[in-house]
Amino acid sequence: MNKAVPIALLVGGIILIVIGVNATKSFSSDVSRFFTGSPTDKAVWMLLGGSVAAVVGLFGVIRGKCR
Repeated sequence: MNKAVPIALLVGGIILIVIGVNATKSFSSDVSRFFTGSPTDKAVWMLLGGSVAAVVGLFGVIRGKCR
C-alpha cells in the first residue's frame, strides 16, 4: 500500500505532463502566445503540476526501494 501512492503520483504526473505538452500545441495556446508571448495558463499549470507530481512520485519510489 505504501508503494501505491508514489507510483500513482509518478504515473499521474507523467500523464499531466503529456496533456500539458499537447495543450501548448493547441490553437488557443498559439493565440495566447501571439498576444502575450506565453502559452495559456492551463497548459502551464498542467506542466508545472505534472512535473512536481512526477518528481515527488519518483522520489517516493526510489526512497521505497532503498528501505
